Amino acid sequence: MSGPDATDGTDWRVFRATGAVQGAAPPPLPDAPPWRRFRGGPPQPPPPDDPEAALRRLGPGDHVPQLGPEQIDTVNAALLLRRPLLITGPPGIGKSTLAYLLSRELGLGRVLQWNIVSRTTLRDGLYAYDAIGRAQAIAAWQAVEQRTPTDGGQPPALGDFVTLGPLGTALLPYERPRVLLADELDKSDIDLPNDLLHVLENGSYDIPELVRDAADSARVHTDDPRQSALVSGGRVECREFPVVLITSNGEREFPAAFRRRCLPLEMQAPTREQLLAIVSGHLGSLPPDAEAMVDVFLQRVRAGGTHSLDQLLNAARLTTVDGFRTDGDGRRLIETLLRDLAKGR
Repeated sequence: MSGPDATDGTDWRVFRATGAVQGAAPPPLPDAPPWRRFRGGPPQPPPPDDPEAALRRLGPGDHVPQLGPEQIDTVNAALLLRRPLLITGPPGIGKSTLAYLLSRELGLGRVLQWNIVSRTTLRDGLYAYDAIGRAQAIAAWQAVEQRTPTDGGQPPALGDFVTLGPLGTALLPYERPRVLLADELDKSDIDLPNDLLHVLENGSYDIPELVRDAADSARVHTDDPRQSALVSGGRVECREFPVVLITSNGEREFPAAFRRRCLPLEMQAPTREQLLAIVSGHLGSLPPDAEAMVDVFLQRVRAGGTHSLDQLLNAARLTTVDGFRTDGDGRRLIETLLRDLAKGR
């Protein structure tokens, strides 16, 4: 027997959606199932942290839980099974915030964010190769060699012109998984979900430019600022499959083969109590007009409008500025901030 009611007091869950760090050291993650274990190397050092990004997303106060028990169980199942989460729900309700909550609570370092648009390809997420920059660097090196020949001079290294993208960095062989946020996959080209299948299943990919290179290994740039990684044989394979969160606003359906590899998680709009707590958590206290503003916000959402939590936070912040009045021109400005985004103006 396992779970919160187990007789030995154990709980299979490692994520509780509180955003609070559990103890002095990051909590251990459950072992991956045999079919989701990988052998990538050499091991990478722990990734950098980015507390400022988490602060912007989660606010300075205690995080307000937006997930119910069933949703928390789904997140923990994805962690246990090493499967991506496919997070759906209306725009602006905090789908991408879950990545920062997971990272902070489990101590998994900086979130790797892959912002997807209609022109995004799989290679954009994996790596970029600056062929023109390398050709220019080689030409400059050759010009110097012709003027002042030196013994043992080496041309620019190929790895200096390779930069791993967010997905490519997440698949490096870290001892603990990285958190990858693939934001708004439903905006992608129709082929991208299918192109992702091989990478999500095998936890690896090749960099053809490095595979063809004579050198056995190359040091390349990563998506983390001022960080690099050693790639052997032109192949990248993870040691721990990353925590992958894929968000969708529901603009289109994904292929069944892609959905089979993901666990679905539907985010619900926050309740009135949650909205008030979110405003208080981000601003440090609850502004005087916050309750009325939240009621208006909820009324418009329930009427079928498209609204974002950012709109509510911006309007609430404006009312805290000294000298700002919520009547007259101030009221019209708040109405502008809380407008229905579906109307295009």
